[in-house]
Amino acid sequence: MKLAARVTMDAEGGRNYGLQVQTNVRPAMWATFTVFGLNGLVFASWAARIPAASASLGLGSGETGALLLTGAIGSVLALPLAGTIAGRVGTANTVRLGGVASAIAAVTISGGLTTTSVALTAIGLFLFGVGVALWDVAQNIEGADVERRLLRTIMPKFHAAFSGGAFAGAMVGAGLAALGIEFALHLLGVAAVVLVVSLWVPKHFLPEHAQQESRNEEAPRSRFAAWKEPRTLLIGLVVLGAALTEGAANDWVAKASVDGLGTSQAVGALMFGVFVASMTVFRFVGGGLIDRYGRVKVLQVSLGASLLGLAVFVFAPNELLAGAGAVLWGMGAALGFPMGMSAAADDPRHAAARVSVVSTIGYTAFLAGPPLLGFLGDHVGIRNALLAVGVAVLASFLVAPAAAERRAEERDQTITRG
Repeated sequence: MKLAARVTMDAEGGRNYGLQVQTNVRPAMWATFTVFGLNGLVFASWAARIPAASASLGLGSGETGALLLTGAIGSVLALPLAGTIAGRVGTANTVRLGGVASAIAAVTISGGLTTTSVALTAIGLFLFGVGVALWDVAQNIEGADVERRLLRTIMPKFHAAFSGGAFAGAMVGAGLAALGIEFALHLLGVAAVVLVVSLWVPKHFLPEHAQQESRNEEAPRSRFAAWKEPRTLLIGLVVLGAALTEGAANDWVAKASVDGLGTSQAVGALMFGVFVASMTVFRFVGGGLIDRYGRVKVLQVSLGASLLGLAVFVFAPNELLAGAGAVLWGMGAALGFPMGMSAAADDPRHAAARVSVVSTIGYTAFLAGPPLLGFLGDHVGIRNALLAVGVAVLASFLVAPAAAERRAEERDQTITRG
């Protein structure tokens, strides 16, 4: 961490982040890691036990897909508003708001499962989608601010924290399923943890005045200007494929294992954990690969691994080969989203608007795409339905060059400005 150089650069550039911001970077970094990890744990607490929820409510693949779609709708509606909310109340308070909404949602879903009410469960999932969207956008804004002050790439590791939290959530889900613990009771425990951690940890975020100064560096222009930029939209397409392959695995790996291979719910949750573990490892090591080989090569190899892993998982005749497919799938899904965020933020003057566009495209695919696979799964089986993801991944592979790094002199300017 080039702290001394950073302080001098700020002094010469006339900015006044000062030593206060610098001394607050590391606590903010660890707080950001924590909220990313908790967000992943909360998401996986639901995703890993979707088969249990389906069984409790007596739903098939198509009906489960429709139920999942309510959560996706909540997130897609909240995503465009999350940036505005974070700008008004701050990232810390937006994370708190998302955490409280997620905790209330978990209690509501628990009630729906206990009473076998699909309607109440759907309401809880809608609120869960809203809470996760607010939380997710705010933590990414905070992560970008922290990364800028650290003067090194750390966003993939924040996303690795999300994956690590998801792995922990999957393992807890597998263990509770093996012990016969009801999912409704599991959700009440999740609600308690979320409420405590999401209210307390954000107090260590960067001071809000520093965040606001960083955001104000973007040059004023039309609110929709970034939506008209070809490069930004192509980066969005890259992220769409990467996000869809990750989202499809999150929602369907466990159930596809149970339905397609005849495994137990515990093994299904474990298969999801294998996917998430692979993704987490490659997010931790991916920064070095990107620095060495560049975004485009790493993206193309990643997307190729996703295609191969997806095919192996779908056509595997047993759990061992399916697990190998899940490992490749996780490797391929690891870096697309973080690299897309970095590519969109290459020019710090317009980073916020471009990241917002790419995030919206990515999260829409991540959240809305997998439920639609459930409807297709009613006709061809959920494992075979996952092959449809390959079409989007192939499109992302073809447009990966759009995410190429800017020229060296532009990167130097970015460091000087940052």
